[in-house]
Amino acid sequence: MSGLLSDPWFYAAAIPAVILVGLSKGGFGGAVGFVGVPLMALTIPPVQAAAILLPILCLMDVVSVWTWWGVHDRKMLVDMMPGAVIGIGLGWLTAALVTEEMVRLIVGAVALVFVLRWLYLQFRHGADHAAEPNRIAAAFWGTVAGFTSFVAHVGGPPFQVYALPIRLDPKVLSGTAAIFFAATNALKLVPYFALGQFDTTNLTASAVLMPLAPLSTIAGAWLVRRMRPEIFYPFTYATVAVVAVKLLWDGIAGLM
Repeated sequence: MSGLLSDPWFYAAAIPAVILVGLSKGGFGGAVGFVGVPLMALTIPPVQAAAILLPILCLMDVVSVWTWWGVHDRKMLVDMMPGAVIGIGLGWLTAALVTEEMVRLIVGAVALVFVLRWLYLQFRHGADHAAEPNRIAAAFWGTVAGFTSFVAHVGGPPFQVYALPIRLDPKVLSGTAAIFFAATNALKLVPYFALGQFDTTNLTASAVLMPLAPLSTIAGAWLVRRMRPEIFYPFTYATVAVVAVKLLWDGIAGLM
């Protein structure tokens, strides 16, 4: 334990990772919070990075839900949450079979197709085109988000594949995402504990990094409250595109 906590390279990777995840949790940067595990994995094993981040994510969720309290889309949550529960269960059952590289490759491919589809719709229908809510699609993407969130904390892109085209007000979208991921991360605590991921080393590292969680989350929410939809949505789609390329790169490199 002392070796990890005295390693300057661990902090060089972990501190930016927590800050970026916190900004994303506050609603700024969309799916860019995926970088948390890959950044920390530069210095420690990916599974350990995910275990250290999970308690921090839960604290960020508390701050994020409090920040966006009362601002959410109830129907979207009702339609997506049952699928998320199923996805977490599938992730738990297949934890020994599915690698993080496979998940990154699949999520990256889906996210890239999603962004290309958005660009096509912008060209064909204009910037104000909005999709209609669909319960079946919500259940499917909720399941994918729950599964990928469990395996590698990359539930953001699948959630946004469904949520972004509906074009909610940015504050409502941020509040809905806050509740969705607060619930999924809380559910993940039980299987992570059962899989033996919360040992003394990991929990101590989480506690050391914990003070960064509320500050970065509040900063992300502050930025979202000051962004107009015509800026927020192109910016968020751009971050999803960057995420998609990075996930594809990491997935292919890991499988070769």
